[in-house]
Amino acid sequence: MSSKRSKPEVRFRLRITKGEAIAIGPGKTDLLEAIARTGSLTSAAKSIGMSYRRAWLLVDTMNQCFREPLVSTVSGGARGGSSVLTEAGLEVVRRYRHAEAAARSGGKRDTDAILELLR
Repeated sequence: MSSKRSKPEVRFRLRITKGEAIAIGPGKTDLLEAIARTGSLTSAAKSIGMSYRRAWLLVDTMNQCFREPLVSTVSGGARGGSSVLTEAGLEVVRRYRHAEAAARSGGKRDTDAILELLR
């Protein structure tokens, strides 16, 4: 176990799978938000400490899992292309974050009780 001095933290990690693939989860949602912020898959990956290849694979998985792509990418151009969230991507991020918040608030009484039992 790590340091006794570390402050306890409650984290909900929602993952939604489709077959063997994780369609959406915390890392993929962070990546989608970074793409929305930066307009670039390369910049988004860098901003969250992820390799471009890993980010590309995650976007590809998400786009294959959902009925509509979550990310639209345009290759080339003077700036090297761009990536943007589609309407479906924006909706998935919004609903994912809402579900996280609901889990935190709905489970607060129980998680507070567990925290009280920690050393």
